[in-house]
Amino acid sequence: MQSVAQSQLLVSASVLLLAAFALVVRPHALGLPLFFGGIGLVFVATGLAVLVPWSLANKRWAAALPLLDLVAIALMQAAAPELSAELFLVFPVLWLARNFRLFGAIGGVTVATLLLWGGWAISGRAIAVADFPTLVLLPLTLAFISATTYATSRRTTGQRLLLRSQVLLTEAAFARARAQERSLEDILNAVEFGVLAFDRAGRVTLVNESHRRSLAEFGAARDAFVHPIAYQYDGLTPFTEEARPFSRALNGQSFENVIIWTGEPGDKRVAFSVTSRMLTTVDGEPDGGIVVLRDVTAELEAIKARDSLLASVSHELRTPLTSILGYLELALDDERVAPETLRMVDIAHRNSERLLSLVTDLLNAASDADEALSMRFQHCSIAEIVEQALDDQRAVANLSGIRLRGSISDRGPASADPLRIRQVIDNLLSNAIKYNRPGGEVVIAVETVDASIRVTVSDTGVGLSQDEISHLFDRFYRTESARLSSVAGSGLGLGITRDIVRQHGGELGVSSQLGVGTTFAMSLPTARPTAVASRSALRAPTPVD
Repeated sequence: MQSVAQSQLLVSASVLLLAAFALVVRPHALGLPLFFGGIGLVFVATGLAVLVPWSLANKRWAAALPLLDLVAIALMQAAAPELSAELFLVFPVLWLARNFRLFGAIGGVTVATLLLWGGWAISGRAIAVADFPTLVLLPLTLAFISATTYATSRRTTGQRLLLRSQVLLTEAAFARARAQERSLEDILNAVEFGVLAFDRAGRVTLVNESHRRSLAEFGAARDAFVHPIAYQYDGLTPFTEEARPFSRALNGQSFENVIIWTGEPGDKRVAFSVTSRMLTTVDGEPDGGIVVLRDVTAELEAIKARDSLLASVSHELRTPLTSILGYLELALDDERVAPETLRMVDIAHRNSERLLSLVTDLLNAASDADEALSMRFQHCSIAEIVEQALDDQRAVANLSGIRLRGSISDRGPASADPLRIRQVIDNLLSNAIKYNRPGGEVVIAVETVDASIRVTVSDTGVGLSQDEISHLFDRFYRTESARLSSVAGSGLGLGITRDIVRQHGGELGVSSQLGVGTTFAMSLPTARPTAVASRSALRAPTPVD
């Protein structure tokens, strides 16, 4: 090993220096056999250190070299005590303590001490006070140096091993990070939506292949990160530079599902839903962000086709319904019609009006989802509306084996649109009957709570999950159980129902438990709020939650 040669060369250099000093002050010492033999022994050890290919396998044999050096220096000290060669014993002792653990530390001092004392005993000289430093203090000094070197070597070795393990851990972590980065790049390049990432300084750090293909498709420059043309949701109004989604993201804004259109009107166009999220460090400091662009062209076209179909169907339904209502009104005005027949015609007329209202709402939902429903407020009795709804729904409930029960504790007047409130009650009762279990029960209750009239509709049906409740009032949403059942529906009823209640200044809530049942609770103010009155007069859009 390289350390063997270096340690031996240090001993050789010190002995060479001692020989040069002897040549100057004691030339005759070089002629002494023991002195010269000691020098020769050191250089034999040096030759072995340089020529032998030392390795971990034969490292223990390298301990023979510092031991040879100890013998050589002891011979030189015995031949010429006046040159104080014993001081050079420190170099092989250091070598043994540093490289050969506890055995080397103890063995080096022991061998050096025995050689010193043995040489003095062989020489036959009497021990004088002047020999005390050499025979006592020097061994103690060598022991102290050996112990210190051994402890330092152990600490250094431990630190080196710790550093090595940390280096290995760092290299492994770096390798894992690189592998994860490559995997992330592969994943992002495999997905069909565009991804851009930028750092805290606004420099783009990542653009995936899907977004690059989209940029190239619309003629963007090679170094561009956004499409050259971007229009708002209507496809006609261009974004200002500061209002573009990527500019907003660079300004630290997070947003979801912002629709942009790329391409000029009349040419090939693609709609993207853009979402931005800001990234932060572990300390909560801003650390850039990420922008995701998803192609929603097919979805928007499907929604447009659906709304167009709904508008067409609704428009076609209104014409015959208007005619039916006209003839029913003529029948009601005809004095020749028998009273029992008039009662049946009145029921048909009332339900035809409801059907026309539903068709109109469906048309409104298809043409403009943000437009408020028309309202005609007047003083009416919510209790009477509920009783009428119970009478009309009882036959349907009986056919399904559902028991329909009312609990009305308040008959006070309220300012409301009776036709719209009837629509709400009918929709809630109809759902409670349709999605109930055979032999179940539906209970509708009316009571006054503070300055509001509270109407609750409870059933013993299949119930709803929390996830279904969170989407229950979305347009065209139907629960999984509703889709799998034979019950037809559009998914518009509850959304329109809640809009009607809110336009009255009230609120519609729901609570449910799977397998137990569902309760809808509607609260209506007894007096018409001013804000609702002015909003209805102006036909302002319903606020979006």
